Amino acid sequence: MRIFMTGGTGFVGSMLTKRLTERGHAVTLLTRKIRTDHPVPEGVAMTEGNPTEPGGWQKEVADHDVIINLAGASIFRRWTDAEKRRIHDSRIETTRNLVNALGPRKGMKTTLLSTSAVGYYGFHGDETLNEESLPGKDFLASVSREWEETALKAEALGVRVVLCRFGIVLGAGGGALGEMIPIFNKGLGSPLGNGKQWFSWIHQMDLVRIFLFLMEREDLSGSFNCTSPEPVRNKELTEFLGEALGKPTFMPSVPGFVIRMIKGEFGNVLLKGQKVLPEKLLNAGFRFQYPDLKNALRDLLHPAP
Repeated sequence: MRIFMTGGTGFVGSMLTKRLTERGHAVTLLTRKIRTDHPVPEGVAMTEGNPTEPGGWQKEVADHDVIINLAGASIFRRWTDAEKRRIHDSRIETTRNLVNALGPRKGMKTTLLSTSAVGYYGFHGDETLNEESLPGKDFLASVSREWEETALKAEALGVRVVLCRFGIVLGAGGGALGEMIPIFNKGLGSPLGNGKQWFSWIHQMDLVRIFLFLMEREDLSGSFNCTSPEPVRNKELTEFLGEALGKPTFMPSVPGFVIRMIKGEFGNVLLKGQKVLPEKLLNAGFRFQYPDLKNALRDLLHPAP
């Protein structure tokens, strides 16, 4: 198949691109600037453009069978008004431009795999959440809801739309672990707040496998929680990561008010979390390679030769 991808040079996109080309698919990556000093892998084409703005790049979208939308500015920073606008526009405007570019494919078999996030649900304490749970009302929930609504407009063109609600992606060399490992290596790893908040996570390779699964299962559409079936509490995450790194985790918990003082509104994401389960994936027959956090961390931090 011919696949067009936004965010394809990022943390998740680079892994997914590798697996897609290994399977013989032709992948076109949208990038803001083509770098001539980096060789393009076999099976990959690059096209230049800003996904948040309409442009010539949109003409290429209609030549592809599958569109994978991974673009979105990182949320892991203090949320100023400017950052909130950046978080919003990088998701909504990109998705709107992609959907608008799909007009010429009306009536043709097309799949749009568009990213969303478990932030869609808002904060619900110990309540277990699945794909049928209602959206929240905080900033991330509002962005995620608008993000999904924008992607779903492609259904009017006959496009199969799949919404991938990411949990926290754990991967080697980046993602959430890239933020945490330096702190733990200094012996400063500790729970955040009361440590009871839920942490819904996903191993990078299981996330890639989910995309391949959903791309190939033409009978599936709508929202899917891309999270491990075994979420953990923040305190457990701290213990497991310290154990995997061989580092102590006896430091006292970081008080919530300190996190909010440093991180602002984003601090609520760290202190509240969600307990999310991937019910639709499990019911569709997907099987996780790394369902439990201990084994996932062992694989990521001490991979087999």
